[in-house]
Amino acid sequence: MIDLYTAPTPNGWKVSIALEEIGLPYKVVPIDLGKRVQKEAWYLELNPNGRIPTIVDRDADDFAVFESGAILIYLAERSGQLLPADARGRSVALQWLMFQMGGIGPMQGQANVFFRYAPEKIPFAIERYHKETRRLYEVLDRRLAQVEFLAGDYSIADIAAWPWVLIHGWSGVEVEGLPHLQRWLDTIGARPAVQRGRAVPEVPTAEQRSAEEMEAEARKILV
Repeated sequence: MIDLYTAPTPNGWKVSIALEEIGLPYKVVPIDLGKRVQKEAWYLELNPNGRIPTIVDRDADDFAVFESGAILIYLAERSGQLLPADARGRSVALQWLMFQMGGIGPMQGQANVFFRYAPEKIPFAIERYHKETRRLYEVLDRRLAQVEFLAGDYSIADIAAWPWVLIHGWSGVEVEGLPHLQRWLDTIGARPAVQRGRAVPEVPTAEQRSAEEMEAEARKILV
């Protein structure tokens, strides 16, 4: 059994999607980011960075893993799924995983902050992170013109990148003119395991909550 400490964010969805794809049993422990539960002492014992997600593998002496990319690798290796076994294939998958971890996540995260949450709109910052995120999307589009999935076969590299590209509109970044990226978004989004993982943890839908409410919550988290 895996305990999954998570919240409804792209990084959280990575892990719930992976768990659904692999078929490992898991228990969801929702973390209320607005109430800063992730900064409480008990949680910092599991994740010293005070972020989500975190897993605890109860079948491996309560081994805790934090950082979404590290969790994806751990789950793939534990299950023998979603990561090629040969050295070359594994390297390709990990390269694209790191592309998300070091590129799309940080750049689009800053686009979110300056476009959506910052109390003062700074045009230079908004333009800078929008342009860089779009450039990274274009890299994905060129790759996906050559292969169906980022590492050839469906892998943790796709699971890492998909939730971030999915929320491109919230970040103010367009995907128009990137047909291969759009095809990939739709293909992965149609997978039943992805749909189940995307619904973890269960929260009110965007239609049930106003943009103002979601932005107010996000600002509290950023403090």
